[in-house]
Amino acid sequence: MVQCSKPFPENPAMPTRPSPKPTARSRPGKHPIDLALQGGGSHGAFTWGVLDRLLEDETLEISAISGTSAGAMNAVALAAGLMEGGREGAQRVLRQFWTRVAELSPFHRLQTSPLGALLGPAEALMEPWLAPIKQFNEALGSQLSPSQLNPLNLNPLRDILLETVDFERVCQCHKTQLFIAATQVRTGALRVFGQHELTADMVMASACLPMLFQAVEIDGEAYWDGGYAGNPSLMPLITDSPAHDMLLVQINPTQRDTVPTSTQEIADRINEVTFNASLIKELRTLALMKQLIGDAPAKGSPELFQRVQQLRVHFIDGGTALADLGAGSKTHTQWTFLSRLHELGRDAAAQWLKQHRRDLGQRSSFDLNQVLQG
Repeated sequence: MVQCSKPFPENPAMPTRPSPKPTARSRPGKHPIDLALQGGGSHGAFTWGVLDRLLEDETLEISAISGTSAGAMNAVALAAGLMEGGREGAQRVLRQFWTRVAELSPFHRLQTSPLGALLGPAEALMEPWLAPIKQFNEALGSQLSPSQLNPLNLNPLRDILLETVDFERVCQCHKTQLFIAATQVRTGALRVFGQHELTADMVMASACLPMLFQAVEIDGEAYWDGGYAGNPSLMPLITDSPAHDMLLVQINPTQRDTVPTSTQEIADRINEVTFNASLIKELRTLALMKQLIGDAPAKGSPELFQRVQQLRVHFIDGGTALADLGAGSKTHTQWTFLSRLHELGRDAAAQWLKQHRRDLGQRSSFDLNQVLQG
């Protein structure tokens, strides 16, 4: 089982701060839900679309969010926006964040010009010309570390976070709770940062791919991408949120119908397996705990057992929608690409609401036993 700060014993080598007690309470006529948001680079724009659609549904109340990497960035943007202007504020800040990400693309001006509209997606036009450069960069990156390639540790994504997300509002947000996962380099253990302490560095730690960026140091400890240890971490939602419905938004494909043979296909599949492993482990643990507990926990059983028994799990499978794109596209930041993922996410959320809204508060719409049969 992955390590969380509560309710399991703390690793003395891993400094943690206590998570705040649940304070959010649902209002009459509202369905409180928790969100578990996977990381996956620019594929997180799919999750942006999901959130954009969920925020339009005023019957839903987001009690807590556990996010990793791009999921963490979506989470803090949503929380800051809620404090700035409610649901519409959250939608606005999310769009501002992803718009700024797109502006990092070298083809942004071309895409937003009349000529770009006539020529079509810039990434498709430039792919034949960029392929040799991409291959050279990959070869160079396999020989040099991030410290050698980027000695100044420049990362424009951190600047975007600071420009678009007010972290003071995030820390003070009383409309939802946040749990952000990172992986401690020294121990390999999961570290879950609570909302009351969140900084831009903690979110960047959650998104720190070690082959691209130097480790992020926080309180004397170095951290890498949270996807290695919790993508996302589910346990904080179970132990620290008052909601009993948890909606998982997955953006890394779990299954592939064919065995990869090319070097790129193999690398892409390793990426998908790696960043799904911790999630599958947690889901299997939950499934086994539910089987052990049965329909109702015994009198006097631990509170955790009661929380697990009451938990209802729901699932939006973005991995299936994004499977054809390949893991290599997680670094694409062109606006046309991000907009397409956003629309896919909105459509997926709308379809889920249409099919499973009535399940909220009543039953799980995702069978956890599936993960035991894989």
